[in-house]
Amino acid sequence: MNESETPELWTQEGLAKRLGVTRQTIISMEKGTYNPSLALAFKLAHLFEMKIEDIFELRGEKNES
Repeated sequence: MNESETPELWTQEGLAKRLGVTRQTIISMEKGTYNPSLALAFKLAHLFEMKIEDIFELRGEKNES
């Protein structure tokens, strides 16, 4: 990620633009009221250079190890 892109990327609008979604989608994900598609989850993980499971957690089901 280029440092000159960082300030815009960290805004909801900049992140939405980068991911091809609306600002409302970003807000809903932050609130936990929207579950992104697998494709969007992969885009987010790639953008932040993280694993999907480091960004999202499975709720409402027991995780079996």
